[in-house]
Amino acid sequence: MKLIIGLGNPGPKYEKVRHNLGFMVVDEFIKKMDGGRWKIGVEDRNWKVEKKFKSEILRGVYTERSRSAQDDKEEIVLVKPQTYMNNSGLAVKLLTTNYQLPTTNLIVIHDDLDLPLGKIKIRLGGAAAGHHGVESIINSLGTDKFIRVRLGIGNLRTQSSEHKHAHVDAEKFVLQPFMHSEKSKVKHMIKQVTHAIELLLEKGLPIAQNQYN
Repeated sequence: MKLIIGLGNPGPKYEKVRHNLGFMVVDEFIKKMDGGRWKIGVEDRNWKVEKKFKSEILRGVYTERSRSAQDDKEEIVLVKPQTYMNNSGLAVKLLTTNYQLPTTNLIVIHDDLDLPLGKIKIRLGGAAAGHHGVESIINSLGTDKFIRVRLGIGNLRTQSSEHKHAHVDAEKFVLQPFMHSEKSKVKHMIKQVTHAIELLLEKGLPIAQNQYN
């Protein structure tokens, strides 16, 4: 089993902001995989709030199209924590404890201020680098040994300079929506990330890193 966790904040207020890229990616992944390698029952096509996990959850089975044997299928659980970003670790800890999963079976997808807009980086472990959602997960699990898919949301200084805005601090910046001029790059990045998740599931971390880092 794999847990695929998109980080973000719940509610329409945050739906399209930079900090919610993780939510956007898992939503797109479901659209892309439904009816293909991603198999789900008709009654389970919509996200369901599961209070015991403090998350929206969607379960399914992932398998290569050319295979049908039960041994070649892997259960996956897609997750959108509803705890707000800074407490993401609470939801993740509840899930890993319930499923008794090693943390290396987690794929956490999140925005990253340190990467240029559209850049994707995949890694196992490492510091939170100022991302409060990742920091919360590390603190709750007691380890940094989980897979992270880092998504570049643009350089704060560059954005302020190009658009002649007064300096905006990082916490305000991540809660802003993408500008119109950025949307095509964001759309392409989200499409690429769904491919990266496929590769992680089918081929593993080193191959995914070689292709996307």
